[in-house]
Amino acid sequence: MNRRALIASLLIGVAVLCAAWPYAAPSPAPLPESPLDLRGTFVGADAAVDAATTAALLGELADAIEFDGTKAEPRLRTGAAFDDLRTTARDLRCRGQTLGAKQPRVRDAIKAYLNAKVGTSGGPVDADGRATWVRAFREVAAAAEAAAR
Repeated sequence: MNRRALIASLLIGVAVLCAAWPYAAPSPAPLPESPLDLRGTFVGADAAVDAATTAALLGELADAIEFDGTKAEPRLRTGAAFDDLRTTARDLRCRGQTLGAKQPRVRDAIKAYLNAKVGTSGGPVDADGRATWVRAFREVAAAAEAAAR
């Protein structure tokens, strides 16, 4: 048997083995457990972009509020200041358009979630309260990021 025939026979044998070998596609990694699920709430042609924008905005806000808390004299000291920062950042990022008007189901879900997590008081916030706001914003960001996928 010449060399070409041997190589051809080996390749055919490997192909037969590959075809007969059972193959199971890997299952996707499970999404992390989150207290908020926004998958399916973003709708329309811009759903993925709106979800990604929400994720980025709330993630950045969480980082900003957390950083502000490390300063000797934080600028943001009340729930009202945190919420004002959120609305101002959204207004600047979205050029005056509100994602809530485009995505009312998302708006209502996030509002209910934040009200349950951080409450509706605009009063003074201590270190634990700040950490609660940061955690809540990060959870919303994670949920929006999962919805964007």
